Amino acid sequence: MRSKTSRRARGEGATAQPEPRTNIYDDVTAKIIAELEAGRFPWVQPWGKAGTATTGLPRNALTGRTYSGVNVLILWGAVIGNAFPSQSWLTFRQAQEAGGCVRKGEKGTTVVYADRFIPKGESERASRADEDPKAIPFLKRFTVFNVVQCEGLRPGLAPDPAPLPEREIVPVAEALIKASKADFRIGGDKAFYAPAPDFVQVPPQPAFFDQINYYRTALHELTHWTGHHKRLARDFSGTFGTKAYAREELAAEMGSAFLCASLGIVPTVRHADYLAGWLEVLREDNRAIFRAASAASKAADYLLTLRDEAQTEARIAA
Repeated sequence: MRSKTSRRARGEGATAQPEPRTNIYDDVTAKIIAELEAGRFPWVQPWGKAGTATTGLPRNALTGRTYSGVNVLILWGAVIGNAFPSQSWLTFRQAQEAGGCVRKGEKGTTVVYADRFIPKGESERASRADEDPKAIPFLKRFTVFNVVQCEGLRPGLAPDPAPLPEREIVPVAEALIKASKADFRIGGDKAFYAPAPDFVQVPPQPAFFDQINYYRTALHELTHWTGHHKRLARDFSGTFGTKAYAREELAAEMGSAFLCASLGIVPTVRHADYLAGWLEVLREDNRAIFRAASAASKAADYLLTLRDEAQTEARIAA
């Protein structure tokens, strides 16, 4: 949560043609709303059930690149709904490039790819007006298949990460917190991010009934921290109960889940009591889940990049 006093949809091998944006936005938003109304949180799943994949972000098996934004929610839902044992995905063509094929009769999962195009004649108009041409954003659908739906794939494709051993102290999370160089304060009995003085505060780890929640909480508050105007500049104007506040909490909730998945920590819901506010925002704006998931991915990438840079500096200095 924020202090109450201040308050990558990526697709590889996409070949589909652009479709009306409204249809895609409506379809994805309707699925997310249905999940929330059923009491299921698309960014938090019961990882570790027999036969299902380990914690991690979904990735393209051929390129190794992780999916981002709303595609994370779509693919996580498909993994759990179908009890897939892997977080790795391929397009039909990529399965062939990998030496195999999609098994006959398998049903793919539809994800989206965001892009822009310059309409015919816009370049000429912009040139005459001495302006930059205006690009029009659009979404296109494409279909991916979990690697378990394929056969004959060559060995050595992007593997799923090994799960972390069960432990109270998680070094990879400690490293990320340290690398952020945030003003990270431990103490008190509340967890929050205060935008004006720009600091994060969480209770000490022994105060948590389940100590892994210390890290889940820290990553939630650090996601808020990335939104400061000096960093990713998100909207902190909303106070508790407003739609702006609900949008930021939704982004922070998913950002924490994306970070947990990247670090091998099982995500969970910290603020289920915000559910009504999230549903209200999603029902009135079919782009809200796309914006929130995109903001969550950018926040996670920001913190993971800081972690990677710190690790590189340490190796150079060694």
